Amino acid sequence: MQLSVSFENTRGTEAGTGPVTVGWFLADAKAAVIYYPPERVRSADLNRQHAKSASRCPAVINLESRYFLIRCPFDINIGFVRDDKGKAAMRNLSGEASAIRGSKLGEKLHMVSEAEWRHKDVPTIQLALPYVFVADEPVYMSQVSPFMHYTRDPLPGTIFGGRFPINVWPRPLMWAFEWWDTTKPIRINRGDPLFYAGFETMPQDRGVAVHETEVTDELKTYLEHISGAVNYVNQTFSLFEAAERVRPETLVVPVRRRRPADG
Repeated sequence: MQLSVSFENTRGTEAGTGPVTVGWFLADAKAAVIYYPPERVRSADLNRQHAKSASRCPAVINLESRYFLIRCPFDINIGFVRDDKGKAAMRNLSGEASAIRGSKLGEKLHMVSEAEWRHKDVPTIQLALPYVFVADEPVYMSQVSPFMHYTRDPLPGTIFGGRFPINVWPRPLMWAFEWWDTTKPIRINRGDPLFYAGFETMPQDRGVAVHETEVTDELKTYLEHISGAVNYVNQTFSLFEAAERVRPETLVVPVRRRRPADG
C-alpha cells in the first residue's frame, strides 16, 4: 500500500484516475441534525448566459470545484471582556434571547489561554466541530476563510486556518479565530458561511467528489490511534509516517442511502 503524506514521495507510483473520493462524517452524533453537510462552492446559479461571464471561466470553475463550504451550526453573538482579575473572557451578548443555551455554547466555544495567543492582545477563540474528512489517496485539506462569499458585516479578525493530509491524519475540525478588534462583537448567524475546506490532489488536475462515509470499526480504531496526539507531542506532523504504517488500506466507505419502497 502506498498512501504517502507527501506528493513528492508518490512519484514513480501509478497515478489515480477519475475524481478523488473524499469521505466526511460527524465524529459526535449529539445534535447532529444542526450541522449542515459540506456544500461545493460554485457559480452555477449565477449569470452564465454571456460567453464571457466569469461563471463560465474554466479557471474559476476549477478553483471552485476544490472548495467545500461549511456553514455555522448555530447563532454566535459574543463580546470580549476582562474580569476583575484581568483575565480575558467571552460574554454572550444575546443573553436570555440566545437561541443556544449558555452552557451548551460554553461546551463548543472557548477562548484559548492568553499564553498561547500568537499575537499580544489578539485573543484566539476556538469552536469545536464534529466534521471529519478522510481519503484513501494522498489528499491535503486546507481550512480557509470563506473568501468567495460576501459578508455585509465583516468579522473583526481573521480565521486561523491550517493544512494537513487527510489520508493519514483525519481528525475533527476546529474553527479558530484571531480577534483583532475586540471592541467589536463576533456575530455569526446559523447558516452563515464559516469556512471552506479546500482539497489538493495528485495529480493536481483530478477532480474531487465528497461523500458522506460510514463510520466503520476500522475507521473508529484508526481515529482512536491518532486522537489526542497533539496533547502529548508539539510537532504532530512528525507522526504522519508512523500513523501511515498502521493505517488500514480502506477507510472510506460511502454511505448508501436506501431508496423508498415502491407502492
